Amino acid sequence: MHSLQFPIEEITNKIYEFRESGQSIFVSSSFQSHSIPLLHMLSRIDRAIPIVFVNTGFLFSETISYRDQIVVQLGLNLVEVKSTVPKIQQLNSLGNFFFTSDPDRCCHINKVEPLEPLLIRHDVWIAGIRQEQNSNRRTMRLEEDAPHGCRRYHPLLHWTAQMISDYRSEHQLPPHPLEKDGYRSIGCKPCTRRFASGNNRSGRWAGLNKTECGLHTDLAKKD
Repeated sequence: MHSLQFPIEEITNKIYEFRESGQSIFVSSSFQSHSIPLLHMLSRIDRAIPIVFVNTGFLFSETISYRDQIVVQLGLNLVEVKSTVPKIQQLNSLGNFFFTSDPDRCCHINKVEPLEPLLIRHDVWIAGIRQEQNSNRRTMRLEEDAPHGCRRYHPLLHWTAQMISDYRSEHQLPPHPLEKDGYRSIGCKPCTRRFASGNNRSGRWAGLNKTECGLHTDLAKKD
């Protein structure tokens, strides 16, 4: 296996292009197993790039531990953001959290709103989404507009799950600890189930007509 099979040079050149033109960059990451190849590449290109982690307050403790492990291992510049809305104000009329009755609202409060100020302060938002993950992402391009004049860049858009796996193996990058327990796509604890069938994201919002949290819908402009 040789790293030449991965389009790393073009990603490196793109980062340098952004830097040379004076554009400020940030990266969002959920710190899942499939997130780590991009973080590994960026750690070799420019460790000063802010790696933004949206902490919803509902995440698995294993995700936080894994994040901390990867940050130390790769020497990343971690920036954690979270909602300014107290959890006591995220309850419906029955006293239950919004994720039980209105998961879109929960995602908007805890994921979309915390990230939006970053778009105002930066020129380029790098996200590790891939086209094969769902129908929404299949329509996305390598670069496209986001709100507040920010530009999105998706360097792994055309990567396959096999490429992610091969890259992790080649560089001996550790998996998320829940992967061994059957979790393939890991979000907030209340809305994540073990993989059963379908694509790797089938355990997210299981039983609901929902495939995105809003970061890659609400914060992406479509033609």
